[in-house]
Amino acid sequence: MNILMPQLGETVNEGTIAVWHVKVGDTVEKNQPLLDVETDKAAVEVPAQEAGVISAIKVQEGDEVDVGTVLAVLDVEGEESGDAPAEEAPAKEEAAVEPQPAPAAAPLLDVETDKAAVEVPAQEAGVISAIKVQEGDEVDVGTVLAVLDVEGEESGDAPAEEAPAKEEAAVEPQPAPAAAPSPTAPAPAPITGTKLDASARLSPAVRRLAAEHSLNLSAVVGTGKKGRITRQDVLGFVESGGSSAAPTVGSVQASVSTRSTPVPTPDAMDSRSVIPFDRIRKMTADHMVMSKQTSPHVLQAVEVEYTAVDLVRKSVGPAWKADKGYSLTYLPFIARAIALAITEFPKMNASVEGESLRIHSLINIGIAVDLNFEGLVVPVVKDCRAKNVAQIAQEIRDLAIKARDRKLGPDDFAGGTYTISNSGPFGTHITAPVINQPQIGIMSTDGIKKRPVVVESELGDTIAIRPVGILAQSFDHRAIDGAYSAAFMNRVRDILMTHNWASEV
Repeated sequence: MNILMPQLGETVNEGTIAVWHVKVGDTVEKNQPLLDVETDKAAVEVPAQEAGVISAIKVQEGDEVDVGTVLAVLDVEGEESGDAPAEEAPAKEEAAVEPQPAPAAAPLLDVETDKAAVEVPAQEAGVISAIKVQEGDEVDVGTVLAVLDVEGEESGDAPAEEAPAKEEAAVEPQPAPAAAPSPTAPAPAPITGTKLDASARLSPAVRRLAAEHSLNLSAVVGTGKKGRITRQDVLGFVESGGSSAAPTVGSVQASVSTRSTPVPTPDAMDSRSVIPFDRIRKMTADHMVMSKQTSPHVLQAVEVEYTAVDLVRKSVGPAWKADKGYSLTYLPFIARAIALAITEFPKMNASVEGESLRIHSLINIGIAVDLNFEGLVVPVVKDCRAKNVAQIAQEIRDLAIKARDRKLGPDDFAGGTYTISNSGPFGTHITAPVINQPQIGIMSTDGIKKRPVVVESELGDTIAIRPVGILAQSFDHRAIDGAYSAAFMNRVRDILMTHNWASEV
């Protein structure tokens, strides 16, 4: 049985293998966790569908794989006798196919330098038995790239001194003559302990990015092999706001090489803490950048008076907390008001597909959940049109607990059509949230505080103290215009202020 990469959400097409809980040869039970997969939304356990023995693991920790990729092979009792489904047969046949010999001089791989892309051919005919490096890796001269099994070598026919060259299956590069040192000036001593040293050898991709953004690479921290600066390091530096014009790489190197002041020791330099992004943070960052690049975001906000909601919360709140063990907050009331308003403004419950707008029949509201400041996930409350405030409140509570216990499954993320970002507990005034693609709208619920407001009546205007907060919506201007969004926001406000909330709890 093949263990496949599951679909982890409506718009999630790939995930990263975070950790394997089993190894080849392990016996597992049905529903036993096999591995953790991380996406930009969550870390999800992939369980065994049947009891059996792990006979192969196809992907490694850290690999990014598409939905449907074979992650591992589980031998289930009885399958070898013909009980295995027909669709799994091709995978087993593939495992039995013998590798085909590569002819001499056949191109094995392309290698890029800062000057050219070069094909590396096979020096002899043989069979590729191992590939030691992956596409995108930066490697030094002399690194073993692959192993080529040549007929006769195992019997000792190959001369001992030629074995390493054949194993590397690479053309031996000729060293370039070194420039003669100046007779009047001593060569500058190598500078150690600086970021520039780690990036002394840069890939073409890094050089291109540095030139495009006019980057001073001495300010970029390298995370590659031996501290080398990678393409991802440069992109992360640019996204963090470090793309301002700076001296070119050559001028920086020249200034560093010729300066006469001593290099400060680490103790003399400012102390800094560098915290690498974890996988969820990286994927969240990519998703947010993609959303801003995809959708023209527009922000609109309305001020809401929550007197009608507060009356119900105060009347049923103590009994609610005593019965359920948690407080009845404003959030489920807002979610319910959004669902009721969407029935009148269906284009808010939609997603962009090419040059079309797909309007969804179910109103499934995603609720952004903070993971104790270590990440953000967006599980979904399904069919909010058919649920009252009490049911929505319970589902939000259950999903939040599962999220913080890292127990959310793929179904918990599937099908979202609109999203709420709840910063209110932190007392924020107004927030411009980023749209959760491919949806077209997301609403921020900010802090609710008592404020003086003008109360209009037939007897005249008076000043009263009321609970007031701001709702802010970011919408995709490709899909709707400001008037439509504003009318929707106004309807949400009216529902919160006038609805019969006592009937909802």
